[in-house]
Amino acid sequence: MVIKSAEYLISSPDWEKCPAADKPEYAFIGRSNVGKSSLINMLMNQQKLAKTSGTPGKTQLINHFLINKSWYIVDLPGYGFAKVSQSQRRNWEQMIENYLRKRPNLVNVFVLIDSRHTPQKLDLDFVNQLGKWEIPFQLVFTKADKTTQLETSRNVKAFLNKMRETWQFLPAHHVTSTVKKMGRDNILAFIDEMNARFQGIA
Repeated sequence: MVIKSAEYLISSPDWEKCPAADKPEYAFIGRSNVGKSSLINMLMNQQKLAKTSGTPGKTQLINHFLINKSWYIVDLPGYGFAKVSQSQRRNWEQMIENYLRKRPNLVNVFVLIDSRHTPQKLDLDFVNQLGKWEIPFQLVFTKADKTTQLETSRNVKAFLNKMRETWQFLPAHHVTSTVKKMGRDNILAFIDEMNARFQGIA
């Protein structure tokens, strides 16, 4: 897939204020500071499409980006939030849940996981929740350039093994590095395929 255009469209406080649900849409979510904005920028071949920040919890709204005038990338707030009040955290969680469960044109959720760490309960809880809600998702292991190949591969395997304890079938996964553009082609090829299917259904 060639990215001809990528533009920020709108930030919405809840799913009902999102753009018309007439184009396929792919959401990106992960724990705070997992490298979400950097990954989106790498996929789109742009430096500053999604705003990167050293401060966890910077994304607080549902951010839509229109790609090639024909599909959306959605940047969602992180889970395992930064230092915010309990009520704010509950509001975010509710906003994310409503979006994930009610948005009719949501094709897939990319769940970002920091490949430098052993399996974290927070990430496992989140993917298990997606499973309960029957929301299609794929795993994206980020920051593969920050450790050795062996350590990355060990952590990825450990996470998948942890999932095997409760999952019969595992979702597809991608190992990525924004520095080396690793994983870009595979993710975009999957989106391309899903867009074609969406057009067939729509």
